Amino acid sequence: MSISIFVTGGTFDKEYNELTGTLFFKDTHLMEMLRLGRSRLDVRIRTLMMIDSLDMTEGDRDLIVEQCRHSEDARIVITHGTDTMAETARVLAGRSIGKTIVLTGAMIPYKFGSSDGLFNLGSALAFVQTLSPGVYVAMNGRVFTWDNVWKNKKTGEFEELPGL
Repeated sequence: MSISIFVTGGTFDKEYNELTGTLFFKDTHLMEMLRLGRSRLDVRIRTLMMIDSLDMTEGDRDLIVEQCRHSEDARIVITHGTDTMAETARVLAGRSIGKTIVLTGAMIPYKFGSSDGLFNLGSALAFVQTLSPGVYVAMNGRVFTWDNVWKNKKTGEFEELPGL
């Protein structure tokens, strides 16, 4: 069983320019992270885009949907910016793809050395192998269904929707 991993950017892959103090995108760190985590999974990695999720358009989400739909793999992990991850999860769920899709990301860039990204990636890869078809968000060791998750911007954590 192979797993497709689609890279879309987000904090996960941001780099820091020490001269200007800005964050930017260069290349994905996914291969390095898989090596560091000693992953032995059969994965196919494809970079779809390298953008901040706040800049993601409807067209970008359509591209993600089409890549998921046409993937040979029934299990897919998507690295994504945290600000609009729940929105992309809703779009994917609304398109009835029939595969197990897990979105994950990071609150701190991997290159900072103290990122939660490595843990979140490992969790997403474990969850995608065990969950039934559907769309999920995996952050901080927890997994949420697409229709019961939000990013609490006060705490910086993903939570179940209030009142559910």
